[in-house]
Amino acid sequence: MVQRELTSVDYLVMLRRRWVLIAVLAVIGPPLAYGVSRLLPNKYKSQTMVIIEQPTVSKKIVESLDSTDINQRLASMQQQILSRSRLEPIIRQFNLYPEDLNRISMDELVVRLQKRIDVTPIMPMSETRAQELPGFYIAVTLGDARQAQGVCTAITSMFIEQNLRLRQEHSETTTQFLAQELASAKASLDEQDAKLAAFKSHHTGELPDDEQTNLNLLTGLTSQLDASTQALARAQQDKSFNESLLTQQVAAWQASQTGRNPDTLEQQLIALQAHLVTLQSSYTDDYPDVVKAKNDIAILQKRIAESEGPNNSPVTNKGPKMSTEPTQIQQLRAQAHTDDLIIASKTKEQEQIRKQIALYQERVQSSPAVEQQYKELTRGYQTALDSYNELQKKRDDSEMAVNLERKQEGEQFVVLDPANLPDKPSFPNRPLFALGGFGGGLGLGFAIAFFLEMKDSSFKTERDVEFALHLPVLAMVPEIIPPSPKEQRLTANRNSADPGLEVGARA
Repeated sequence: MVQRELTSVDYLVMLRRRWVLIAVLAVIGPPLAYGVSRLLPNKYKSQTMVIIEQPTVSKKIVESLDSTDINQRLASMQQQILSRSRLEPIIRQFNLYPEDLNRISMDELVVRLQKRIDVTPIMPMSETRAQELPGFYIAVTLGDARQAQGVCTAITSMFIEQNLRLRQEHSETTTQFLAQELASAKASLDEQDAKLAAFKSHHTGELPDDEQTNLNLLTGLTSQLDASTQALARAQQDKSFNESLLTQQVAAWQASQTGRNPDTLEQQLIALQAHLVTLQSSYTDDYPDVVKAKNDIAILQKRIAESEGPNNSPVTNKGPKMSTEPTQIQQLRAQAHTDDLIIASKTKEQEQIRKQIALYQERVQSSPAVEQQYKELTRGYQTALDSYNELQKKRDDSEMAVNLERKQEGEQFVVLDPANLPDKPSFPNRPLFALGGFGGGLGLGFAIAFFLEMKDSSFKTERDVEFALHLPVLAMVPEIIPPSPKEQRLTANRNSADPGLEVGARA
């Protein structure tokens, strides 16, 4: 027989035929599941909640050095704490699995305990704080309630201590690293500072800041050179005039040793007057040389007047000859010597000024090249100084962060709910087992009923006949079910009470 497509009516018919089987399995399932739960060992779950408390000091004042994500840090801590080196002492301390301690290896016991420890993060309630994990749960499930509580407390303490130690170690390691980098930066800064100081010492007066000063000094030296040149020219001119006058005075004096020579005095007077005219062309009447020249002319004129007698005839000097030069000649010689000194001084001064001018000209000419080298050294020094100052600031911030962690003022794990002592087992949940048994029995009943119906190939309805034979049904013979003994007794009693009814029934 080929199975036809079933409808909801067919399923209802099947349910009427198999409802006893389904009901029996649904009734047997809960007691059976509850009985199984009674056979399973009890497991007690102790749980604690740890919250992550933010630093008491604002992050804007002291920024934490540990910038790792809290989820990653928690996962790393979980791996470290649930390692064998941490769990083996707990197994021995709380005497866990005493029946298996000498029978199986410690590694297997550690793995078994790891499966009994569950660390679950607490999800933030708002999306804006999704990056900040508010805390986490630690749950330990064991066969003994007090052991579960003790192990949960120990694991929680490990997480708190591990968090403090990791944050402090991270801060101290960062501080040590920054201290080493700061020492290296200081050495580099000292080296740049020494180079800059040596360069300044070698190029004193040639630095960019000295360029304007050099130009001003060069201008002043040029003016000094011009003034010295003019003074030297005047000294040379005075020397020439004084030497000429000295020559005339010496000649006149020598002539006067043998007799007066008015012509010589007249010539000296003419020379002095010519010299006076020259001086007056350059200087005023108050100038010392002009005054001196006028005095010399007056003295010479007096001498000429004295040399002439009352008869306008020259007077011969028959007296003894003068053995020393006159004061005027001595003064002229002294003046000539003074002129020589002035000329020598001005010449030396000119040489010194020219050397200084050459020095400052060289400084001005080399200023661009020196400026370029100075900028390179200054740039390197500034870079080293900025790096040093930045590392200094970071090191100071790191030391404050270390002090913050040492005083436990930073981010901390705080136990909000201590590990509880469970008063009833978390496994097995017997009401839940019973409910599961009911659902399992009911499902098994439906499955068996459906399987039996699919294996049954008999015709049940008119549609089955038409579907299998492809012929219409002309008539159906109803099922004749013989009366049960109870129904037969009831029928007999009714007939004995009413004989006419029996006659009618026979008819």
